[in-house]
Amino acid sequence: MGSIISLLASLVSLYSFIIFVRVLLTWIPGLDPYNPIVQFLHQITDPVMEPARRIIPPIGMMDISPIVVMVVMSILAQILQDLAGQMR
Repeated sequence: MGSIISLLASLVSLYSFIIFVRVLLTWIPGLDPYNPIVQFLHQITDPVMEPARRIIPPIGMMDISPIVVMVVMSILAQILQDLAGQMR
């Protein structure tokens, strides 16, 4: 059971990294939003990002929802890792 929880923690960390990549791609000027990679990143991250954007208002022109989501996911991954370590 501990290895399943550890795997889940790794998947949460990977998802957080994917959100980070999505944020980095927004800084590239002239990036085609219809690029298949960009579209794929949006498809897999929108289910988490859209509700967060509705809850967390932008500060000026800065959308801080990805930062909040990544922090929450990092905390979740750490909790899962700790839980997996206790089960071993």
